[in-house]
Amino acid sequence: MDEKYTFALRKIALLGGMNDYIAVSSRELGEALDMSQQSASKRILELLDKKYIVRDLGARKQRIKLTSEGIDQLKGEYNEYRRIFELSDHIVLHGTIKSGLGEGGYYICQNNYMDQFQDVLGFKPYEGTLNVHVDKEDVGKLDLIKGLTGHTIDGFHKDGRSFGNVTAYKAKIRNVDCAIVVPDRTHHKDVIEIVCQYHLRRTLSINDGDRVDVRVEI
Repeated sequence: MDEKYTFALRKIALLGGMNDYIAVSSRELGEALDMSQQSASKRILELLDKKYIVRDLGARKQRIKLTSEGIDQLKGEYNEYRRIFELSDHIVLHGTIKSGLGEGGYYICQNNYMDQFQDVLGFKPYEGTLNVHVDKEDVGKLDLIKGLTGHTIDGFHKDGRSFGNVTAYKAKIRNVDCAIVVPDRTHHKDVIEIVCQYHLRRTLSINDGDRVDVRVEI
């Protein structure tokens, strides 16, 4: 993304435009961006065209705020800075064990997936996934992880059903090798699914409600 856009989005967010509309004139935004009123007006139009902001033209002042696309752009920049200043060779996610609906295990256990897991991870997962509800403070790290280059497990079609791509990220729980699996179609925002060659609940003597730390390689 062009730095001029992230700079403008950052200033709008600092003015309060990430969570709600802010009333700001082109002149005021120009002062915040250190540019002329005309240039600020043009920048607003560019951000609108890229759908990074939305605008409400009021009677006295325009009101603008960031869209989800604009916020995602800022998150991407934020995650890059975190990689520079905070991270070494791993990310640690803290969370709590919870029961799933069993769907993850059904999909993961398809032979087409299993063979690929063996190739890229070095093991075939035990039938089923371990679900971890990630602490609120660590949810932001999930975006960072998803921005990394993981191991792609190709999707396929079987018996009239479509099985989508899955991305795997190598990890460890108490020094036991495992992997976080993220289906392309996942709707989870704060829950991760983990596969391992062992039955993790039995191997680590963990149950619903227990706390775990998941160390993800980067």
